[in-house]
Amino acid sequence: MENKTDIMNIPADQFVIADKEGYIHDVKLETKPVGYFRDAFRRFKKNKSSVVAAIIIIILVLFAIIGPFLVHGNYHDAYVSSTALVNYKYLIPKVSFLEGTGIWDGTKTEEISDNKYNMYRAMEIELGYPAMTDILSERVQKDVFGKETKLYKVRTDSYHSQTIITMTLTSQMYQDILKWQDETGLQVILPRSNSQGYDLNPSCWFVADKKGNAKLDANGNFVPDYFTTGEDDYTSSVRLDSDPGKTDPNAANRYRYAQRTGTAETGYNYVVRLHPFNYFQYMFGFEPCFIFGTDGSGYDIFDRLSNGARFSFLLAIVVSAINLTIGAIYGAIEGYYGGAVDMIMERISDILSGVPFTVVTVLFSLHLSSKVGIVPSLLFAFVMTGWIGMASNVRMQFYRFKNQEYVLSARTLGASDLRIMFKHIFPNSLGTIITSCVLVIPGVIFSETSLTYLGIVNLGSARLSSIGSMLSAGQGCMTTAPHVILFPAVFIALLEISFNLFGNGLRDAFNPSLRGSED
Repeated sequence: MENKTDIMNIPADQFVIADKEGYIHDVKLETKPVGYFRDAFRRFKKNKSSVVAAIIIIILVLFAIIGPFLVHGNYHDAYVSSTALVNYKYLIPKVSFLEGTGIWDGTKTEEISDNKYNMYRAMEIELGYPAMTDILSERVQKDVFGKETKLYKVRTDSYHSQTIITMTLTSQMYQDILKWQDETGLQVILPRSNSQGYDLNPSCWFVADKKGNAKLDANGNFVPDYFTTGEDDYTSSVRLDSDPGKTDPNAANRYRYAQRTGTAETGYNYVVRLHPFNYFQYMFGFEPCFIFGTDGSGYDIFDRLSNGARFSFLLAIVVSAINLTIGAIYGAIEGYYGGAVDMIMERISDILSGVPFTVVTVLFSLHLSSKVGIVPSLLFAFVMTGWIGMASNVRMQFYRFKNQEYVLSARTLGASDLRIMFKHIFPNSLGTIITSCVLVIPGVIFSETSLTYLGIVNLGSARLSSIGSMLSAGQGCMTTAPHVILFPAVFIALLEISFNLFGNGLRDAFNPSLRGSED
């Protein structure tokens, strides 16, 4: 054991003599204090899956905000007024710089019969655009009676294989198209057909049987079967190259481009065949090219999806904000006062939570929507019981913190109940409340999508669209036009998965027990 004297005999160079004239104080901290939200953000960044999910959510929100401004306004405005859009239904997604690659270029692979093959050939001859971009293979198939049928596997261009449009135009509309043809040199009005197959397919301009099957000549060529004018020629505009009237305007066998009906007193109308690709350019001022394609009504899917996403986000944010306000106030009163107040208010919540949400939505859409509109009635349905979950979370947090020392100190110093509730307790519950509030958004979007998909709420119209109505519309054409349902399905899947991962990251980031943790 060391000697007590040796212990006390410590060298002086191991001590720093304090300045008796000065003040002794701690050294000033060089680092800045880490706040609650800064610490939460630092921990959130360490969760890589949540960061990726947050980036995806930002992209989806930007798509909803910016998307409607990236589409052609003329085509969007035509949703309400034009009936010609249906002629451009089920166009395949196309990006102009990928044209000819076979990927996202508006083409698809299909196996067609010999009659359909001839029809596509005839369309290319008359319209001047290739309906088939490539012939991949040929084969012969026999039926049970031994009859052979030749089949072709081809890639078809959905933008150039649209059926010829038959339309009745007013005199002014007819003259406007003729004028546009003269200015651009593009053929819009096609000659009238005399073919027997015309009633089945307006694209039939050649000699055909009653089923629309082409009757080829000895050399395998089509035999034109256009009406000739005689004296009733109503066009002086651009003509087809095969038209004798192109070189001799007075030729007796020049093609007839319109069938005039009506009288001078009532006004003339003109029944015409229209070139679908060039008529689109005349109507809307640009060549058809849709990055997500079109649906069964001819609507631009990119436009409809971005507008539907914008509507869903706005609805979800409004519902979340209202539920947060109502739930925070209701739950704070429950949790702070407790006792009989809590018991009575909880029983009210139990009664409301027992009402099925679907029943509320149906009743509101049937009775309330006729007075205030379908969107406000849907909003009321979400808010009627949606705040209960938020109130339960706030109530639980108030029970957790209301007996803490800092709350007792504030009450001892004379702080009012309102100040204690929303100045001392509520901020400490903010992490859980924010997480719950954020997770309300995907829940509302999914519920709205389900309701519109099932047809309980009808949000699909020319002016309004929703993701659910787009999914419902695409269900019937999953095999023939899968792109109609693909993009809304991918959007809702990405949204739900991303919000779940993002919510998990928020929950961990705002967990008070992890504050200051370096894990």
